[in-house]
Amino acid sequence: MRALIVDDSRFVRDFLRGLLEEKGIECEEAADGRAGLVHLHEGVPFDLALVDWNMPVMDGLKMLKELRAEGYSDVKVMMVTTEAEDDFITRSLDAGADEYLMKPFDDEALTEKLAMLGFTEL
Repeated sequence: MRALIVDDSRFVRDFLRGLLEEKGIECEEAADGRAGLVHLHEGVPFDLALVDWNMPVMDGLKMLKELRAEGYSDVKVMMVTTEAEDDFITRSLDAGADEYLMKPFDDEALTEKLAMLGFTEL
């Protein structure tokens, strides 16, 4: 299984990578939505993208809309963000997000969300 972590915070990327790699998930990272799309275009498919909302260059919502418009329907997308208002959650889900994880989070919360996405054998 492969995951793409898209977040402008190196700390968050490192934290997520550590949790995911412990579960046997291979990870790639990007610091903004534009760089995240470049990784998707490189051809090696991802099963999961964990995307922050607030990033420079291209925010997570715009990245999500573009990847869905480009036909990446097999990639499960989890928004991982501090934006906790219902409006942000609704906009993410309407744009094609499969799940929404609020920061700060721990391994248990991440594992629950992964299970909700069907990644149960981790």
